[in-house]
Amino acid sequence: MPLGGAVTRNTLRRQIADALRDEALAGRLRPGEVFTVKQVADQYGVSATPVREALVDLCAQGLLESDHHRGFRVHAFSVDDYRGMVHARMLVVDGIFRSRNLYGPSAGADLSYGGELVPIRRRGEAAARAARAGDLDVLIGYDIRYWDELGRIIADNDYIASFLNRLRVQAWMFSVPHMRCDSYRLEWLWSGHVGLVDAITRGDADGAVAIVRDYNLRSLEWADLLDGRDGATG
Repeated sequence: MPLGGAVTRNTLRRQIADALRDEALAGRLRPGEVFTVKQVADQYGVSATPVREALVDLCAQGLLESDHHRGFRVHAFSVDDYRGMVHARMLVVDGIFRSRNLYGPSAGADLSYGGELVPIRRRGEAAARAARAGDLDVLIGYDIRYWDELGRIIADNDYIASFLNRLRVQAWMFSVPHMRCDSYRLEWLWSGHVGLVDAITRGDADGAVAIVRDYNLRSLEWADLLDGRDGATG
């Protein structure tokens, strides 16, 4: 499938990396699957150089592993990996709120960001609808963009926001195969996107923190459930 349009090498590199990331998030590139630069170049109708660069970028993001003898492999995240991602984002997000002195009723926090939150809320509404409907393909796209944009506003630090986005993508990489193979797990999808934006818009720091903490604790409960199910079946 050629990537259309006249593009620079760096743009092509990003397009290929984004396309492969989307393939992995959709479950079409499965954990442990191996492929070569040539296979990807042939698939997209491009030269090997931007493909190799894109694959190296995805390795740096923790989504692929390089095997010098066989090519590249889709990283297979474990339940413990996922649990570590959740703990990491808990610490980072709590740190963001603490650094902005947003804890406690005496903080006098104003988390209102005016019009900046309007498009994020719309994406949150779409993500929440997809979560309630169990539509993973729609949910993943809206959810990643929602958290990326919200994180950049709240953190006000591109390094922190990029780290959180990387964790988000990795968490979905882990989750998708489990969600695809057993529909009961769709019940664990989170749909609190709108409530979080509304709490931030109101300047309700305590409410925002509570929503995020409950979400992370729910994610850890799901990890424990997966551990129990896998242990019972394997």
